[in-house]
Amino acid sequence: MRAARFSRFGGPEVLEIVDLPEPHPGPGQVRIAVRAAGVSLSDGKKRKGLMDPELPQSLGYEAAGVVDELGEGVTDVSIGDRVFGLCGDGAAQAELAVLSAYAPIPPSLDFPAAAALPAAIETAMRALDQLGVTSGSTLLINGASGSAGSAAVQFAVARGARVIGTAGAANHDYLRALGAEPVTYGAGLTGRVRALAAKGVDLALDVAGSGILPELIELAGGAERVLTVADFAGAQKYGVTFSRGDSGRALHALADIGELIESGRFEPPAVRTFPLAEIAEAHRVSEQGHGRGKLVLLIG
Repeated sequence: MRAARFSRFGGPEVLEIVDLPEPHPGPGQVRIAVRAAGVSLSDGKKRKGLMDPELPQSLGYEAAGVVDELGEGVTDVSIGDRVFGLCGDGAAQAELAVLSAYAPIPPSLDFPAAAALPAAIETAMRALDQLGVTSGSTLLINGASGSAGSAAVQFAVARGARVIGTAGAANHDYLRALGAEPVTYGAGLTGRVRALAAKGVDLALDVAGSGILPELIELAGGAERVLTVADFAGAQKYGVTFSRGDSGRALHALADIGELIESGRFEPPAVRTFPLAEIAEAHRVSEQGHGRGKLVLLIG
C-alpha cells in the first residue's frame, strides 16, 4: 500500500510516498480504506526529530474512511461503514490505516470534513473535562480560532459556559458566530478581558502556547484554574496543568460530536485539501501559518 514516510529528519523535502506492508487491526480496532487524513502540527515536529528518535517514521494520527477489516471483538461497526477516528500508530496517512478509537461519520459530513475532526475535538473535550467547565463557568480560551480552539469554544458554549476567546481581529466575527466574545491577543490582553469580565474569569485554557500563562493565571485567579495543551515549558515554570493525550483521552468526543453537528450546535472547521502525493506542499503550507481551518490529505 502507498503511505507517507520519512527516513531522515529535516524539512518537507524529506517526505516520500513509499510502498509498505498492509496493517491489520488488533482486538477492539478496525482497519479502514483511508479516504482522507488530517495534517497536524505534530506531523511537522515528528519530521524535524522533535518527538521520536527512531527512523524511518510514518505519519498521521487522524483519518476517515470505509471499514474493510474488523479486529477481534468489534461488534459496533460493520465492513463497509463510514467511520473516522484516531490512529494510535501514527500511520494514518496511507491507503490503509488501523484506528484504535473510532465512531460513525456524521451523515452530513464528507470524508475530508470528518478527517479534520478527531485530534481537535479530542484535545478540546479533554481540556474542558480536566478544567471542569460547566454551565455558568466563564472560560477564557487563548487561541480560540484554530481547529482545537474553535472546538473548545463550541463545546464550552454547548455546556452553557460563557466563553471569551483571543484571536486576531480578522477572526472576531467567526468567534462571535460560534458563541464567544472575542478579544485581540497581545500586549494589554488583561485589560481587554477585564473590560468584558471585571472580576476576571473562572477558568482559562491555552491552546496557542503564545507565552501568556502569567496573564491567564492572573485573570483566572490562580495556576490551578489554568490548563495548557501547547506550552509544556511554561506549565512547568508557572505550575499550570499541561494536558497531553497519554494523561487520559476524551474519546467520548468522537461519539458525541455527531449529535452536535446534526443539530447545528457544532460547525466543523473549513478544510483545505491536498493529494497524498503533495504531502510536502501541505507541510510547507502548515508551517507558513495557513490561517483558520484544517489541512487534509486526500487518499484513495
